[in-house]
Amino acid sequence: MNIYRSLKTILSATFFLVSISTIQAQQWPSKPIKLIVPFAPGGGADFMARLISQPLSNAMGQPVIVENKVGASGIIGYDYAMKSAPDGYTLVVLSTTYAIIPGLYKLPYDPIKDMEPISLLSKGPYLIAVHPSLPVKSLKDLIQLAKSKPEMIPYASSGNGANLHLVTEMFSSLAGIKMNHIPFKGTGPAIMSTVGDQTSLVFGSMYSTIPLVRAGRLRALAITSSQRNPVAPEIPTVSELAIPNFDTFDWQGLVAPKGTPKNVIERINMEITKILKSKEVNDRLVTDGIIASGNQPEEFGLFVAKEIDEFKKIITQAGIKLD
Repeated sequence: MNIYRSLKTILSATFFLVSISTIQAQQWPSKPIKLIVPFAPGGGADFMARLISQPLSNAMGQPVIVENKVGASGIIGYDYAMKSAPDGYTLVVLSTTYAIIPGLYKLPYDPIKDMEPISLLSKGPYLIAVHPSLPVKSLKDLIQLAKSKPEMIPYASSGNGANLHLVTEMFSSLAGIKMNHIPFKGTGPAIMSTVGDQTSLVFGSMYSTIPLVRAGRLRALAITSSQRNPVAPEIPTVSELAIPNFDTFDWQGLVAPKGTPKNVIERINMEITKILKSKEVNDRLVTDGIIASGNQPEEFGLFVAKEIDEFKKIITQAGIKLD
């Protein structure tokens, strides 16, 4: 008899906790939502977070507060977010770096198992640009020159193991060339090193590189997406010129801690989809050569897993190790 009473008590307690959890999820949101950015203000992830925060706040009826938690290539911010309560009040913006760091560091969280995917937010191609003094007029010229002078062409990156480093190595591997890697502390210094002729080539973002191309300070050779970009439709793609199906880009996405209620994830996904389709957000992104994305949580989860696997392969093939 005592066994039955104990079982009844356990089942009642379980039902009570599930009921409370369901009620809380149905009442969500009832307080401000934190949007964690694991990088300093001014970068791509921060820009995207601030772009969606106000329209998301309007849709939810609660403040959406952008909070920068900086350090260790984003690991501090990601770890904080993944270990936050899975109640829908902490979200985090991912960037390409999220897929890179598992191949370089031992992480305090599992980049797949510890998060609930919500949506891909945006993606923007890299622009392959060279200093005008480099004797190349096209991507094929660059490849031919690099083959004739292995490891002689200096290219800039935003740091050892950073996205510009790995994307350039991916291109080099597929093109069958080797160039000389010169790391800098950030994308801005990397691009300016090519402008100043300290390096000969850089894979820059569209929004930061196109003005320099139009000013004649850099020469554009190609963009890395599979389709031409509306900001500069005259610039061909790598896929058109040299490497079929080449398609890589810088991206941002949105996730929540593992265990966040499904109805909360679905609601955020629905509102984010509307925001990304709005003319105001689209116009702002297109101006910078960025494409608003938006997809279903399951699709975004598969995308992140694929990106992590691809970057691990690049890191292994290129023998990249942190200093």
